[in-house]
Amino acid sequence: MFIILILFTTTIFAQDYTKQINAFQESYLQEAAGETQKSVDVLKNVYDENSYEINLRLGWLSYQLGLFSESMAYYNKAIILKPMSIEAKFGYVYPSSAAGNWNHTIKQYKDILEICPNNSVANHRLGLIYYGREEYTVAYKYFEKVVNLFPFDYDGLIMFGWTNYKLHRVREARILFQKALLHTPGGSSAIEGLEQIK
Repeated sequence: MFIILILFTTTIFAQDYTKQINAFQESYLQEAAGETQKSVDVLKNVYDENSYEINLRLGWLSYQLGLFSESMAYYNKAIILKPMSIEAKFGYVYPSSAAGNWNHTIKQYKDILEICPNNSVANHRLGLIYYGREEYTVAYKYFEKVVNLFPFDYDGLIMFGWTNYKLHRVREARILFQKALLHTPGGSSAIEGLEQIK
């Protein structure tokens, strides 16, 4: 009896797994054809609230449809299922920032940095948020980390340069803008920064 139960359970799992694979394949095809709603509908037909992968995919597709609250809900389920997943947290920031929910966006980036302190994307984006808020001292620490990790990255050098400029660290800003021009000799932001310093 026990062996029959195991075989029955295994068969059911294999059938569900095959349905999910087929649904994902169809979902990708529909998305590629520009039929995002159909891509969502296909996955909803095999929806399992305990599936990290389905919740993650529905989070992305809902974001594509502009359904930001729904997207955040799916991403949040994925985060609950896999708390160490930074991909779900990165996914969450798309709808939360599109909805203007910057506190939730900041929280996700900080959660990512708790798991991966040297993640340059999260550091850079947090720096941009705080720079946009004119909180230059806070932005400084994030851009500094990015430039320490990638000393010859144009975007990092530019933003660290502008942050230093806003903090009246003119010498440091000049050096950073000059380094940015080594990377991209015609870089307009670096040229503008150097002109501001003159």
